[in-house]
Amino acid sequence: MLAAMFLEGSAALIVTLVLIVFLFIVIVANVRIVPQAKIYVIERLGTFYQEFHTGPHFLIPFIDRVAKIVTIKEQVVDFKPQPVITKDNVTMQIDTVVFFQVTDAKQYTYGVERPMAAIENLSATTLRNIIGEMELDATLTSRDVINTKITSILDQATDRWGIKVNRVELKNILPPREIQDAMEKQMKAERERREKILQAEGEKKSAILVAEGEKESKILRAQADKESRILAAEAEKQAMLLRAEAIRQQKMLEAEGEAEALQRLNSAEPTDRIIQLKSLEAFERAADGRATKLIIPSEIQGLASLTAALKGVVTDDSNTMVQ
Repeated sequence: MLAAMFLEGSAALIVTLVLIVFLFIVIVANVRIVPQAKIYVIERLGTFYQEFHTGPHFLIPFIDRVAKIVTIKEQVVDFKPQPVITKDNVTMQIDTVVFFQVTDAKQYTYGVERPMAAIENLSATTLRNIIGEMELDATLTSRDVINTKITSILDQATDRWGIKVNRVELKNILPPREIQDAMEKQMKAERERREKILQAEGEKKSAILVAEGEKESKILRAQADKESRILAAEAEKQAMLLRAEAIRQQKMLEAEGEAEALQRLNSAEPTDRIIQLKSLEAFERAADGRATKLIIPSEIQGLASLTAALKGVVTDDSNTMVQ
């Protein structure tokens, strides 16, 4: 009896423990911790119920379920090249890169099936429409215009899917091989043309610099020659002035000496030698006249003899005789 009761109690305890463990597992299994930049879309009995944002949440077992986990970070999708035809019938391969972000998790979950495929197809269709209105040259040089147009069209079309297209970039534009070869030749010719222009401009500038250098050199030489001549002329002028000044000083000194000598003679008592000197000076002055012939006394002994000789000078138009 006691054994039967013990067995029944043990079985009930085991069942209770099993139930507790089961409930614990169920509860733990239905706890959801939503990480940052994630949104859980929850359905209750197959119908949209709510969105779980960052933090812990609890699902009702067997009633609630996570229909979709949506990331709200900006995403980048690189689509494979798409064949497009330009207005002038040139087929090119263009691949695009789309930058988008989910703004409405519910619409993203229930708005469209396979959203990435939908964006890729929409991007290819839009690209064909835009490129079809442009010629090849405009396509190659108008990437910014094409990017802006595609971004605007995709953003408007994907808004009902809960997607925000931030921008679209054309990654590569690949024209046919023959056009690529022609473009490479054109670019090569353009580079060679620019190189020749730069070389010609360099040679021109070099010639101008050389000419300016020669001109400046000639000017400097002419200026140096001019300054040299000016300095030489000034030196010659200074030399002439110095020579003239020396002559003037010499004459002044001679005149002063003669004046001083005359003064001394005039102030001194006459002697035989002084009388003889005076006689010679008188004779010299007489010789400077118009006389062509002079008779000089044999001896100049005194003042009386000199006076008599001077009085005997006779001037004639043809001959002059002094007795």
